[in-house]
Amino acid sequence: MIEKYFFDTDCLSAFLWVREESILAALYAGKIILPAQVYIELQKVPHLQAKVDILKNRGDLRIESMETGSAEYHDYLQMTTSPEEGMRIIGRGEAAGIAMAKHRNGTLASNNLRDIRPYVEKYAISHITTGDILIEAMNAGIITETEGNSIWADMIRKRRKLPTSTFSEYLVRHEG
Repeated sequence: MIEKYFFDTDCLSAFLWVREESILAALYAGKIILPAQVYIELQKVPHLQAKVDILKNRGDLRIESMETGSAEYHDYLQMTTSPEEGMRIIGRGEAAGIAMAKHRNGTLASNNLRDIRPYVEKYAISHITTGDILIEAMNAGIITETEGNSIWADMIRKRRKLPTSTFSEYLVRHEG
C-alpha cells in the first residue's frame, strides 16, 4: 500500500520558503496530499502557490477535499469550531490534515505540535515534522548533515519555528 502524507501549511511552507521542495518530491513523490484548506491558505502567498502548482502538475502532490457530511468532515468541523472538552480549536489546515490522516490511514506532516499533539495522540495518527523529513532525506543520501544545517538556518531566517537552533542539535536530540 502506498503511504499518504497529509501536509499542513506550516510544514509544507517550511520547504517552499527556502526553495527545498525538491526534498519532498524526492522522498514522497505521488504520496503528498494537500488538503484543499491548506491550498487555500497558500494562495495568500502567490509564489508559494506557484511552487505547489508545479509540484501538482508534475504529479508529486495532489490537492484533495473532504466530502461534506462525511465522518472526516465532521471531525474537521469539530476541531475547528466546537472541540470536545479538554481539546482546543485548531486551524483549518491542521484540522483538515488530521481528519484526512485519521480517516484515510495516512501520516500527518505538521510542525505545530502544541496544537496538534492532543489530536494526534487521541486518534493514534502517524506524524512527522520538518526535522523528521530532513533526517529521512539525510538517511536517504538526498542531503548531508551540513546541507541540513544550511536548510535549517534558512528556514529559521524565513521565520519558520523549529525546535532547535541547528539541524545537528535536532539530530542529537532526536537520537536521545
